[in-house]
Amino acid sequence: MPSAVAQRPENPAPTAAPGPSVRRTRVFALAEARWAAAALALFLLALPLQLTGAPAWIWGPLYGLAYIAGGWEPAWSGVCALKQKTLDVDLLMIVAALGAVAIGQVMDGALLIVIFATSGALEALATARTQDSVLGLLDLAPSSATRILDDGSGEERVPTTDLRVGDRVLVRPGERVGADGRVVAGTSEVNQATITGEPLPAPKQAGDEVFAGTLNGTGSLRVRVERSAGEFVIARIVAMVAEASRTKAPTQLFIEKVEQRYSMGIVVATLAVFGIPLAFGEDPADSLLRAMTFMIVASPCAVVLATMPPLLSAIATAGRHGVLVKSAVVMERLGQVDTVALDKTGTLTEGTPRVAVVHALEGSGLDEDGLLALAAAVEHPSEHPLARAVVDAARERRLAIADVDRFASAPGVGVRGFVDGLPISVGTPARLLGSSTPAHAAALGVAEAWEDEGRTAVVVLRDGIPIGVLGVSDRLRPDAAATVASLTALTGTAPILLTGDNPRAAARLAKEAGIHDVRAGLLPEDKVAVVREREAAGGRVLIVGDGVNDAPALAAAHTGIAMGRAGSDLALETADAVIVRDELATVPAVIALSRAAHRLVVQNLVIAGAFISVLVLWDLIGHLPLPLGVLGHEGSTVVVGLNGLRLLRDSAWRRALSSA
Repeated sequence: MPSAVAQRPENPAPTAAPGPSVRRTRVFALAEARWAAAALALFLLALPLQLTGAPAWIWGPLYGLAYIAGGWEPAWSGVCALKQKTLDVDLLMIVAALGAVAIGQVMDGALLIVIFATSGALEALATARTQDSVLGLLDLAPSSATRILDDGSGEERVPTTDLRVGDRVLVRPGERVGADGRVVAGTSEVNQATITGEPLPAPKQAGDEVFAGTLNGTGSLRVRVERSAGEFVIARIVAMVAEASRTKAPTQLFIEKVEQRYSMGIVVATLAVFGIPLAFGEDPADSLLRAMTFMIVASPCAVVLATMPPLLSAIATAGRHGVLVKSAVVMERLGQVDTVALDKTGTLTEGTPRVAVVHALEGSGLDEDGLLALAAAVEHPSEHPLARAVVDAARERRLAIADVDRFASAPGVGVRGFVDGLPISVGTPARLLGSSTPAHAAALGVAEAWEDEGRTAVVVLRDGIPIGVLGVSDRLRPDAAATVASLTALTGTAPILLTGDNPRAAARLAKEAGIHDVRAGLLPEDKVAVVREREAAGGRVLIVGDGVNDAPALAAAHTGIAMGRAGSDLALETADAVIVRDELATVPAVIALSRAAHRLVVQNLVIAGAFISVLVLWDLIGHLPLPLGVLGHEGSTVVVGLNGLRLLRDSAWRRALSSA
């Protein structure tokens, strides 16, 4: 039987995680690429035979096969669209190619088919590479894990999809962690840069959280699984980005709406280009050739492709760097914000507050440990960072945490429940201390003194009577001041601090971060009111928060971003984007990335419009050779598609960070 605990190797593993293998779709793995290659090969066989004067019965069938290989798929797509009473651009290209055949321009029609098929293959490859950049994250997670048997007598190798919450897994030195969970035994260091962005391995011991796909160092860990495979952080990244890729931005929806009318207009204009010269005595072959050329160069292929590649590339790049943008709509809207409002705890601060001081009031009958244990019992079911700080402080002192009955949470106020039959409330002094009794006055005095020192005060009441006050401290994120400065430069407006905390603690922290507009002591509905006030004045507000009390404002704002590492489930569901690695600096970076995507959309529309305008005028005023028209039209489509994919490169994210 294999040992349950692996031995430490003599030579320690390197501190840097080896780079994951890059998932990269092979060109000929795509059906579109294979058909395009077949069409090109047949065309290249037929062309020299035709040019050297070989009989038509030799090169004609080769051109015919090229038409079939490169044209059957877009033709079928166009017919299916026609059945749904929509006119597909693909069908226009096939009609134009068949029109070329009708006037004896077999080679020109075949060239159109080959270039059109090649363009489609490039689009398919670009889409596949976009998906590769996101799905490659899944390659980080191992497909199997070592599960420890329930009785502890041995272990078994099982697929990670078979792991269930509560299972214990063994992670040996140098292995990737097989599941999101918490360490129950062992010590090691884990390289988790792919999830948290930390440049150095993080030390792990009992009680610490670990993520699937991160790389274990030189120690052995036993981990209790806390999420099923579909809920792993990496899986959620992929799922969210995949869902985002299926959405369409408003600009794209508008283009597609116009495309139908534009395509019908092209058909009418093509008939006019053919019929009017014919009525004035022009040769039918020349009129048909001009009309077919017009149909090709006026088709909006490049315009349709102008919008989504830049936005999807930006979504994929942001996802690789820990920012999950839930839709193309959101990616487009992020660049439009002109005001940013930041929550305090868990957003502007590290979100890991610590209980710095415990004060039991006279007459409470409790010492510090008794007060802390009572507060921890009520706070235990809560998700708020301050609640976790109270519970963690009780555990550090090895205090027994009692069960709570009839637990209830009031965002912005606090929590309450029954412990040993007595009602206990824990929360904000401003909301819970409304009486003028000596106990209330004493608790308020302690709370105000601590708030003047920059701490957050939490008051504990038993049966409505204050029995003690807890002083909680949190640290400003190291990149908070730089992020505030970047957001000010990007939006032209200094960020706002929205918090339910006391005004003195909020003002002190805001001064450190460089924020001047501070709104403190807010309930969730007050945060929504601030958002609506700004938006009523014409502003587009971005809310960045993490807690349940931020969820209403996240939903009401123009755009909402949640801090994902410590964020509540409600905030993560409500937000339009999630910062997985809790790096505040990614907020201005993703705004800058959105604006870069918008610039590429504009560039693409200008390129597409310029090509269409020049080629159409050339065809109508002069004589545009069909092969040149085909090259110009399909060339512009390829240029637009490739231009939109520039944001897939890591350098695009680095530029966004530097510009932010």
